[in-house]
Amino acid sequence: MTTYGRGLIGLSLATVATITAAFALVFFYAPLDVTGFIQKIFYLHVPLAIVSLCGFVLGGLLAIGHLRTGDRRWDMRSYVAIHMSLIFSVGALITGSIWAKASWGHWWVWNEPTLVSFLIVVLLFATYQPLRFSIEDPERQARYASVFAIVAAAFVPLNFIAVRLAQQFVHPRVLTLGGGNLPASMGLTFLVSLIGIALLFATLWKYEMAAKNARMQTRALRRMLRGEDAGPQLGRSAAPS
Repeated sequence: MTTYGRGLIGLSLATVATITAAFALVFFYAPLDVTGFIQKIFYLHVPLAIVSLCGFVLGGLLAIGHLRTGDRRWDMRSYVAIHMSLIFSVGALITGSIWAKASWGHWWVWNEPTLVSFLIVVLLFATYQPLRFSIEDPERQARYASVFAIVAAAFVPLNFIAVRLAQQFVHPRVLTLGGGNLPASMGLTFLVSLIGIALLFATLWKYEMAAKNARMQTRALRRMLRGEDAGPQLGRSAAPS
């Protein structure tokens, strides 16, 4: 049986320390740009967007593990990664809208490829759970969900490339493949913020995995006490719930 709670306290402390350092850098070290104080939301909005997209890709990679091995534990890991990524992506959309309203005077700009493409990715993965739980058979549910996660995850880098090739940009290009356009102080602050959000994702993923694993083991033990066969539940993860 896998113990997902191992190391969770240390990871949580590292997350709190990094995020605290990030906020200190954001408010007391990073300079303001021409848009004023509202620009500081950049250090939350962009890391949330990056981590959520990486989480979607991670969900697809974990789903490959399920299809290759048939082990339902890989399916649960994929499910939780996508679930957490959806939460982070909603946070990115909310903070992005606040930033857009302050900078452009509009909550949303539909002719901006970066915004629209991110929304498409979020809506695509938002159909993951309805699709998953519309299938009653646990084995078919896990298999179909894994296939969907892999295909949707493959769309993320393709979508990123398509946006980079687009001609019209309203969204600011502060990060580029060539190293970015940020001053050193802003770059350091952004890096610490990104690490903090990534650690937060890992902590929440591990916490939810520990909770689901404990729930699964409890159900298996109850089945054993009732005299039922609990072998499959102890050896292979039950469906996410």
